[in-house]
Amino acid sequence: MRVVRYQAKPDRADANQQLVEAVFEELRAASPDGLRYLSIRLDDGTFIHVVETADSEKLTTLPAFKAFQSELRDRCAQRPLVCDAAVVGNYRMLGE
Repeated sequence: MRVVRYQAKPDRADANQQLVEAVFEELRAASPDGLRYLSIRLDDGTFIHVVETADSEKLTTLPAFKAFQSELRDRCAQRPLVCDAAVVGNYRMLGE
């Protein structure tokens, strides 16, 4: 599992959210097996993405994800921090 955290520039946070939403629309249409993806926006413009998959191409090859990735660093006030993570506990994921 990977966790990605970054803060969008205040004037770019809404645009970033729209790009993330487009990724989820494409995921719903493609419905790839073996992929779990959660994205959260905090009130300060911080975005947290949690991705679990054995095959990252199921996400990274989507046109909407490529559009999201393009110029991501230009939209960020803080560079993305990518960390490997492990689930310690999970009662119920929101949105399931």
